[in-house]
Amino acid sequence: MASKAPKVGTYTWEGVDKKGAKMTGELTGHNIALIKAQLRKQGINPTKVRKKSVSIFGQGKKIKPLDIAFFSRQMATMMKAGVPLLQSFDIISEGAENPNMRSLITNVKQEVAAGNSFATALRKQPQYFDELYCSLVDAGEQAGALETLLDRVATYKEKTEFLKAKIKKAMTYPIAVLVVAFIVSGILLIKVVPQFESLFSGFGADLPAFTLMVVGLSNVVRDWWLIFLGAIAAAYYLFKKSYTQSQKFRDTIDRGLLKLPLIGPLLYKSSVARYARTLATTFAAGVPLVEALDSVASATGNVVFKNAVNKIRQDVSTGMQLNFSMRSTGVFPSLAIQMTAIGEESGALDSMLDKVATYYENEVDNMVDNLTSLMEPMIMAVLGVIVGGLVIAMYLPIFQLGNVV
Repeated sequence: MASKAPKVGTYTWEGVDKKGAKMTGELTGHNIALIKAQLRKQGINPTKVRKKSVSIFGQGKKIKPLDIAFFSRQMATMMKAGVPLLQSFDIISEGAENPNMRSLITNVKQEVAAGNSFATALRKQPQYFDELYCSLVDAGEQAGALETLLDRVATYKEKTEFLKAKIKKAMTYPIAVLVVAFIVSGILLIKVVPQFESLFSGFGADLPAFTLMVVGLSNVVRDWWLIFLGAIAAAYYLFKKSYTQSQKFRDTIDRGLLKLPLIGPLLYKSSVARYARTLATTFAAGVPLVEALDSVASATGNVVFKNAVNKIRQDVSTGMQLNFSMRSTGVFPSLAIQMTAIGEESGALDSMLDKVATYYENEVDNMVDNLTSLMEPMIMAVLGVIVGGLVIAMYLPIFQLGNVV
């Protein structure tokens, strides 16, 4: 059985150069002895070398897709500048703030240094580099144009993450405001309304129906708020578990989201943009169309488009033109189909698909801005009705106090 390779760590060092000037820095290596040897080769006499301590906050920092996109852009820049691959890894690793990202880059470098291809090294980290990413890098290595493919991969990842961020922004804002409204209403019903209720008991007159309704709601919430919170937590847990474990449930959610007002068209155009962007990137990299469609299916982000792309792949493999197959699915908009047809006829399919992706990405951008502008007054109105209604219900008896007197 092969022995396990020693773990690479980051070490801080202090030393003196040949002129007697003090120097400090960081290096990655297997142990302190190798770090000292490396420093002596550079003409530095190390006086202190110790393993760098990692903060408890930095240690748990996850590697996000945007980190991978930034890594791709840095690699593309280094390769275009003519920096050797292994040296590129060292430069990027030293500049990485996230210790986990630094460790990932070091692991990839070790695989490449051991004789594996860049794509093979990436495939050993599937949680960070999907098959599409690895296939594009593999195509670049085989064609001898790794820097060009890395640039395309970086652009693809950046645009994809930007699109995801836009969708997330559109959904997060109203949810956050509604959660705040829920919390404020709960505080008013549990803490504030009972104080008014004790005040009203000494009025000696019938309370308005609206006030009685709010007081009754307050009593229910005060007595059952723990059960309500438990029910919400249980519902969230069941939803998350079902979504994780049941493919049928996920498919139902995907189909339902596309039918929602406002959000549905946004998700639809987002999926069209991701389809066009992914297919344009893979096809431009020299990946055969059928194989490219196989990678595109899982990148669209919605089961409706995934099933449509799988059908397209089957049709294209039998000789049908891409635009005819897209039309037969009944999923894609006419603009995307027509642009694809022009691209196939002119032999510039990747360029036309890139234009389709850019168009729908801009559409999503505009829709998010318009949706945010539209929802701001709507949300303010909802907040005004909920919170203002509770306040008015509490002050109605005070307004009628003159009639009692």
